[in-house]
Amino acid sequence: MTLQQLKYILAISETNSMNKAAEQLYVSQPSLSSSVQELEREIGIKIFNRSGRGVTLTNDGAEFLQYARQVVGQFDVLSEKYIGKGNVKKKFGVSTQHYSFAVKAFVEMVKEFDTAEYEFAVRETKTAEVISDVATLRSEIGIIYLNDFNRKSITKLLHSNGLKFHTLTKCRPYVYLWKGHPLAKAKKITFDQLADYPCLSFEQGDNSTFYLAEELLSTADYQRTIKANDRATMLNLMIGLNGYTLCSGIICEELNGSDYIAVPFKDESEEIMEIGYITLNNVLLSEMAETYLREIKKYLDID
Repeated sequence: MTLQQLKYILAISETNSMNKAAEQLYVSQPSLSSSVQELEREIGIKIFNRSGRGVTLTNDGAEFLQYARQVVGQFDVLSEKYIGKGNVKKKFGVSTQHYSFAVKAFVEMVKEFDTAEYEFAVRETKTAEVISDVATLRSEIGIIYLNDFNRKSITKLLHSNGLKFHTLTKCRPYVYLWKGHPLAKAKKITFDQLADYPCLSFEQGDNSTFYLAEELLSTADYQRTIKANDRATMLNLMIGLNGYTLCSGIICEELNGSDYIAVPFKDESEEIMEIGYITLNNVLLSEMAETYLREIKKYLDID
């Protein structure tokens, strides 16, 4: 098994085509196909199903791809740090639950690099996809939160994917709503006061569990609920329907605008959100990742 073969596998899985991958890699299609078949014989599994419509990963191939992406990703980090890679663009990605401060830190990080030499990606997405993206090194950093309710389940999921959670900050929950909301001027808001207004939450997929929810009290008996799949829609629903969501209270007005406010949530359980980032275990972080973490800690005022 060689690093070149692993890179071949990644290219084929991204294009779903031997011909397109061969063009991208500047090798002949027969040579590429032969190299993949040799790898399959060596490791004893079939990586791809081949048909006239292209190639698709087998179940064994999908599992192998996760490890291959980690190996190639770490090699790229090592090359960047100690060798240099000429004109090849260096890649860096962040996957995050819907936190404006995480996007703000990404913006500040990108400003420190020449975008002509780097390929950046920020993905605000479902909790399960944040974990999957980091596990497969599609993203180097993931931003999620833990609390007493989801900690055991999420920690188990992280462990099974070879991931580690690093705490950034701990905070009490806030009610996030627009400044024209009837409760906007309250010093604190209770759950009972919210009964007449729709609770807004981010979709996590049909097969998700309560443990993957981004909002606190995901099992509470809400009388009115509306789901959205992006932050812009969520903000529009706050204004249009007097909706609200429970959040960390760490708000970036530069990205969300100044029409919204976070009011302390009064709850007998004294819920605590522990926000942090996830990485692969024993991973060597790239320069971009180190810069991103420095920017996010600066924004959160962490030493």
